[in-house]
Amino acid sequence: MMRSLPIERARDQPVAVIDIGSNSIRLVVYRRLSRAPQALFNEKVLCGLGRRLNDTGRLDPDGVAMALVNLQRFAHLLAAMGVVHVDVLATAAVRDADDGGVFVDEVKRRCGFDVSVISGPEEARLAAMGVVCGIPGADGVAGDLGGGSLELVALDGGEAREHATLPLGPFRLMDVGATLADREAEIDRHLDRLDWLSAYGGRSLYAVGGNWRALARTQMVREDYPLQVIHQYTVPAASLNTLTGLLGRQKKGSLARMAGVSRRRLETLPAGALVMARLLARLAPKDVVFSALGVREGHLFDLLPADRQASDPLLLAAGDLARRLGRFDHGDGVVEWTERLFPGEPPHARRLRHAACLLGDCCWAEHPDHRAEQAVTWMLHLPILAVEHAERAFLAAVLHARYAGDLPALDGSLRCLGEAEASRALTLGLTLRLAFTLTGGAVRLLGGTALSRDNGTLVLALPAALEAMVGDVVRRRLEAIGKALGEPVRIDLGAEEQPRQTG
Repeated sequence: MMRSLPIERARDQPVAVIDIGSNSIRLVVYRRLSRAPQALFNEKVLCGLGRRLNDTGRLDPDGVAMALVNLQRFAHLLAAMGVVHVDVLATAAVRDADDGGVFVDEVKRRCGFDVSVISGPEEARLAAMGVVCGIPGADGVAGDLGGGSLELVALDGGEAREHATLPLGPFRLMDVGATLADREAEIDRHLDRLDWLSAYGGRSLYAVGGNWRALARTQMVREDYPLQVIHQYTVPAASLNTLTGLLGRQKKGSLARMAGVSRRRLETLPAGALVMARLLARLAPKDVVFSALGVREGHLFDLLPADRQASDPLLLAAGDLARRLGRFDHGDGVVEWTERLFPGEPPHARRLRHAACLLGDCCWAEHPDHRAEQAVTWMLHLPILAVEHAERAFLAAVLHARYAGDLPALDGSLRCLGEAEASRALTLGLTLRLAFTLTGGAVRLLGGTALSRDNGTLVLALPAALEAMVGDVVRRRLEAIGKALGEPVRIDLGAEEQPRQTG
């Protein structure tokens, strides 16, 4: 049987969360409790515990049998993986079923798991925390659609406000009435009770849950979207309204012929699309932002102290990758070294530059002939948080320039990169190329050197003690930056030593 240490004793060891939902059960193992959670293992099983719950008041027997078998499997996996802490959360189906307590006891008997059956308000709060964990400063309404319920939470600049749990999960909605109009009326009846909802109209709607992720994938196929990453995929509300109107009226046979629709979601996708359509009509949001994070990540986020919650998950993840994948030094010293080439940059631009400097040596182990191409693919699909798709494209272009000395073709997944950002990406990538060439990756050698712009000239200054570091390759790397900026270059040898950078 699985035994779990208290979370405060887990320290930097693997931790896990099992989410027992109305449609699926999922196990996610994380490297450690962190502001930038990194999944080591992720497995989902569609059990359908909440199927026909409205009619019977009980968990689906076939779903219970499947859930128990797979939870036992999860227990064995966790023991083999050396996971020291696991939290098991059960939501709407187990919470509302007459035999939910019996199921919880059986899970304890077979697997040793202590199951926490969370309330509707707590489920809503944790779903909102999951959105904030992945999208700091989220502003609008977070909606988490599970198989049995819909959680709605108002978000005001990353702060959770009003919230509600509504019995509008697809399994319940499919049992309502005989017509589409009956289901629409049921959705509207519950939304009408939320007098606070209209105050958050016109902002963003943050969509959470497997059903709505399937909706996002379908939309990606329909619009030939270049980047197949769900987290922070952002769709104008009008575009999504067209799709939900179509899906909400489809039969299972028709859906099977639609590209992008998972066969496992055929049963519930129309009901989920209908809920989305009615929410869009009620909120008139500017856009819908899909979140890959929900209750599980919200639960872990909630366990962190306030100071760690406030830290930047992008920079934390980039720093961790730099320590694990870089050759010699952490890349923080490069951030300050590149500062003078980008005067007056706004905070969001400096943040991206910081991330690029940390990630700049992470792909060195790839084959030299393919590093640039591999770095682009790696960056575009890297499972990190708090980075919009256009920002992924920017960072990918920086890494291509860092390894190849030029920009990749700005099409496909990089077609969302504007001309000004592409130019900035090229300059930053070439600057990183110079930094890692000058130092061989041991960026502590940047200490005492400086790169700056002096009255229209790009200047690399080195103290006399480092004069031997300048060679033909370094000169060519410097000239490439000058060409990108349209400026001549100069190397000042024997210059006054600059303040030493940290490595």
